[in-house]
Amino acid sequence: MTKGEKIILGIDPGTNVMGYGVIKVNGNKASLVVMGVVDMRKERDPYLRLGKIFERVTGIIDSYLPDEMAIEAPFFGKNIQSMLKLGRAQGVAIAAAIHHSVPIHEYAPLKIKMAITGQGQASKEQVAAMLQRLLHISDADMPKFLDATDAVAAAYCHFLQLGRPETDAHHYGSWKDFVLKNKDRISK
Repeated sequence: MTKGEKIILGIDPGTNVMGYGVIKVNGNKASLVVMGVVDMRKERDPYLRLGKIFERVTGIIDSYLPDEMAIEAPFFGKNIQSMLKLGRAQGVAIAAAIHHSVPIHEYAPLKIKMAITGQGQASKEQVAAMLQRLLHISDADMPKFLDATDAVAAAYCHFLQLGRPETDAHHYGSWKDFVLKNKDRISK
């Protein structure tokens, strides 16, 4: 890898189909390395599905040696069971990255869509079409499952964030963190 080159792994977590995408960043240019899915629909045992996620993410990390991982945050929908399953899948993918000391960056679906298309309510198809143009992906190389392009979108979103200058502004993890670091500014 040359100086200034970076490999970013993108993950779109799922317990039925998990998308992954790897992009290579060289300066201010990004190119697609690989994208695909881990299809677990035939596996009935939910815990074996989680094991497969860990194995495949570990294999992808071993193969492409990413410098960072960008993962889509679970979407807060109405079905709490779906949310729990998705959170487990995300946690297992994160554990695989931690196991390999790969830094993790999490992005909300709205932020990813906004970064790629400029529209937070964009469809999966619109995101895929924009990525096809941005990364010069041929029609033949476009995947059957949009989970793969969603994963590439997470990686590309992170690439776009890399170009943002650092600020001296304070960053807080929560309101509690803000209060703890600003006791002199809080009135009781």
